[in-house]
Formats: sequence, C-alpha cells, structure tokens
Amino acid sequence: MTSLVTALRSALAQAADPEQAPAMQAYMKSDMPFRGVPQPVRARILRECVAEDPPATPGVLAAVAEALWDGAEFREERYLATALVGYRSYARWPDADWLPRYRHWVVSGAWWDHVDEIASRLVGALVRADPDRVVPVMRRWATDPDPWLRRASIICQLQSKEATDTGLLADAIEASRKDEDFFLRKGIGWALRQHARTDPLWVREFVEAHPDLSPLSRREALKHL
Repeated sequence: MTSLVTALRSALAQAADPEQAPAMQAYMKSDMPFRGVPQPVRARILRECVAEDPPATPGVLAAVAEALWDGAEFREERYLATALVGYRSYARWPDADWLPRYRHWVVSGAWWDHVDEIASRLVGALVRADPDRVVPVMRRWATDPDPWLRRASIICQLQSKEATDTGLLADAIEASRKDEDFFLRKGIGWALRQHARTDPLWVREFVEAHPDLSPLSRREALKHL
C-alpha cells in the first residue's frame, strides 16, 4: 500500500506544472493547492503506477484510496483516490460497506468536482448493484443538512438509464426542490435532463406536477424536450 501511494505522489510531483497550478486552483476555488497536472496526465500516471503495483485486495484498495484522500496536500491526490476506486480493474470491488467512506469524501470534498465524480460513478454503481442496501442510505442523504450529500443523492443515477429508480429520483428532488442553493437547483435540472434521454414523458409529467421547481431546474430539465 505504502509503495503505491508513494509512487502516485511522486509521479504527480514529477509531472507538476507550477505555471498551470495557480490557474487550476483559482478555477476550482480551492483552498487546497494543485500540482498543475491535467486529467489526461493523471490517467496515465494511475495506469502506469497500478500496472507496477496493483492493489491485491479490496482492503488494500480502500487503504490506498484513504491514504491518498485523507493525506492529500494537493487536490490531484484526491482525484487519483476516486479514479483508483473507479478504475476498470477494481470498479466491482466496492460494495455497500463503502458508503461511509464515500460519505466522508462528499462531506470533506464539499465541491462539485469531487461530489459529482463520487456520486455519479462510485455511489451510482452501488445503487444499481445493491439497491436494497444503498437506496435507503440515499434517501437519508436526500434529507441530510449537508447540501453536498443532498446533491449526491439527486445525481447518483446519472448513468442508470433504464435502471433508474424514479421513486428515489423523485424523493431526492422533492426534498431539495425549494432550496435556493445553486448547486442543488442545478443538480435537480441535470438529473431530470439526463433521465429525459431515457423517459421524456416521466420527466415532463414530473416537471408539470411540480410548479414550484426553480426556473433553473425547470429550464435544465426541459432543455432537450
């Protein structure tokens, strides 16, 4: 575990671009500094380091990801933590027992770049794989005081297509539909717009039945209808 974490951090340091780092930090409004390593380079770093030292078990995978996230000094380390968990070789390893870890990442990440990746890719995969255990947790997130957990519950089914649990989607949206938070309103519109690709009638009927949706949410939801 330690060797993989060290290798990933060393590779980020070697690929650092001090000229780009401040701009990336400013764009993301991040208190944590950046190395200045763009996503394609991070993908290569992850691929090469994992090929050299692959996690052998789900427990090792979790330990590496936690070390990268909780010990991060640069934002790209947290990007690598979530990318590692969603990596094609390991995407099926996490189960519902990982939800407290994902909750911690959402709450401590507390910004759209982290939350959207965790919710749509990592949590969404669990919703589809084990709905009996995961959907009740998403319903709790939907009413949590933390707005990022609520956003996560709203957008966790972006990749679900025909497997979308419309009951969960409706409940998550209804729990936050009157909230004035921009990211919640945008998330509601995004989730509805995405589901409209699969079931436009359901989305149109939902929007019509909820005249109190914010103009932003409504506009985004009906964008392609």
